[in-house]
Amino acid sequence: MLINQKILDSNKLDFIIRSALESDAEQLSHIRLQIDGETENLDREKGEGYIDEEGFKRLIQDDTQSRSNLFLVAVVHDKIVGFSRCEGSKLQRTSHKVEFGVCVLKDYWGYGIGKALLKEFIIWADSNAMKKMTLRVLETNDKAIKLYKKYGFEVEGILKKDKILSDGNYYNTILMGRFTETE
Repeated sequence: MLINQKILDSNKLDFIIRSALESDAEQLSHIRLQIDGETENLDREKGEGYIDEEGFKRLIQDDTQSRSNLFLVAVVHDKIVGFSRCEGSKLQRTSHKVEFGVCVLKDYWGYGIGKALLKEFIIWADSNAMKKMTLRVLETNDKAIKLYKKYGFEVEGILKKDKILSDGNYYNTILMGRFTETE
């Protein structure tokens, strides 16, 4: 699915939120690899689960054609600085929900880009009859957890000792969900 482009100004930074285009694929491949190396808040280590340009092109094509998927990018001065996806299920029993994920280059943290992407997905999910949004967040990612709670997500469960990080310790993953306003 596609959305209309939005130009935003948050914390003295102008940026654009728009649907991902096939022409973004090469840039997305590089940025995803960089982001994976900048934080342990995501599932992957740098280089794991690598998606090349062709892989991103296929993903963008699929998401554009799907009623229950949305792939957005955040752009500053023609450079993608973050991206986010909501992915729905093709299975009838879970077709009412979508899973949300977001990542932003570390140099662009604190400008409200992740928040802007989240808000766009909430608007999209609510207006497209998605009854539930879900996400997974590392227990140490306090800023993200606080943001998600502010926008109506609640803790639904905890996956104990779900990830091992570079310090050798195990950490929990928090499962969160948000139901549409009509529920």
